[in-house]
Amino acid sequence: MSDRHQQRQQRLKEQVDARIAAATETRGILMVFTGNGKGKTTAAFGTALRACGHGKKVAAVQFIKGEWPNGERNLLEQHGVEFQVMSTGFTWDTQNRETDTVACQLVWQQARRMLADSSVDLVILDEITYMVSMDYLDLAELVDMLQQRPAQQSVIITGRGCHRTLLDLADTVTEMRPVKHAFDAGIQAQQGIDW
Repeated sequence: MSDRHQQRQQRLKEQVDARIAAATETRGILMVFTGNGKGKTTAAFGTALRACGHGKKVAAVQFIKGEWPNGERNLLEQHGVEFQVMSTGFTWDTQNRETDTVACQLVWQQARRMLADSSVDLVILDEITYMVSMDYLDLAELVDMLQQRPAQQSVIITGRGCHRTLLDLADTVTEMRPVKHAFDAGIQAQQGIDW
């Protein structure tokens, strides 16, 4: 190993060590996975798997998925993860604003319960950004629930077009950017890979 490489690595280690030493606060975090690329829900449930692996209690609300087969749910429910799923599923399929709003509000009540429960370590609000942008769910009410949640509870919000207020409120924001997608080449979505 060259001396230059070793010096570079030592400087990098010192920078990382200083950042670790400066992080002294312990509390739940609000994460947002947004953007037009694939992987937002997958990242959220990857975090759920990690939390379950450490004995944490996880709960999830899916606002767009409906009754489609769901590999994440099939596995995570076996490990005690509660799922609440919006009954109407994809709102562009139903095209009925009234029934979609009612369905959103019903599942939102379950999300409110989860966000108030101090025994839940991680709450996933999958595709909730659409509910805000389509005015099925009041942004101010969502923000209030996020701010009033138990101090140690972490939350993950997923979906495209996340409202600026939620981005500003979040501790961690990851934007998925599409570079290339198999579907664009005419390849069908596949069970176990895409859902």
